Amino acid sequence: MFRRTFWFTAGAAAGVWATTKVNRKIKQLTPESLAAQAADKAIEAGHKLKDFALDVREGMVRREAELGGALGIEAPAEPELIAHRTLPRNSNNRNEDH
Repeated sequence: MFRRTFWFTAGAAAGVWATTKVNRKIKQLTPESLAAQAADKAIEAGHKLKDFALDVREGMVRREAELGGALGIEAPAEPELIAHRTLPRNSNNRNEDH
């Protein structure tokens, strides 16, 4: 008798667990959820691309200053070329780039 109760309870728990897991996966695969995930990934990629461009620009200004110093050319660094990051990383606000 105890074995039957144990296995019945174990089967019911496994069924509840599986049903919950399947329902979560179904909700993740709805068109609205997929669109939101794609938009989040696109915004994240845009932030990474912008950070990369700012790093490249900063490196260019620094290297030009090094080369100018090595050649004896004193060229003032333009402060507007040295841009600082202003956007927060990993932002979940999809409306900030519109």
